[in-house]
Amino acid sequence: MSKDLEKKDPATAIEKNENRTILIPRVDIIENATQVLITADLPGVNEKSLNIDLEGSTLEIKGSSEIPTPEGFTMTDCEFHSTKRYERQFTLGEAIDREKISAKMNNGVLHLILPKNAKQQARKIEVKMG
Repeated sequence: MSKDLEKKDPATAIEKNENRTILIPRVDIIENATQVLITADLPGVNEKSLNIDLEGSTLEIKGSSEIPTPEGFTMTDCEFHSTKRYERQFTLGEAIDREKISAKMNNGVLHLILPKNAKQQARKIEVKMG
């Protein structure tokens, strides 16, 4: 993996924290010479319940999904309709331009675009004869 981004891998896909369940979303990370793209699976999360924070070199994604119980019904058993909380952290390298990070959410899939600093981008060096 690139030195531009470091995942903080959890030991398991689910953690217990303060008597609540936190799901760690699965991510795909791809890059080219100019940017890194993180795609995170956050089913049921919308842009209103999603927080993306950058503090120093730590990028943190937090979101929650809650499917309300329809009016006139009482929840008797819950395997699917519970509130789900998602959290994931990444450590950014110096090559990432923190001012130009952007995010898009589409059908429960988050797309984070992390542009690289122009000075840090790979480039081809032309060799001249003579």
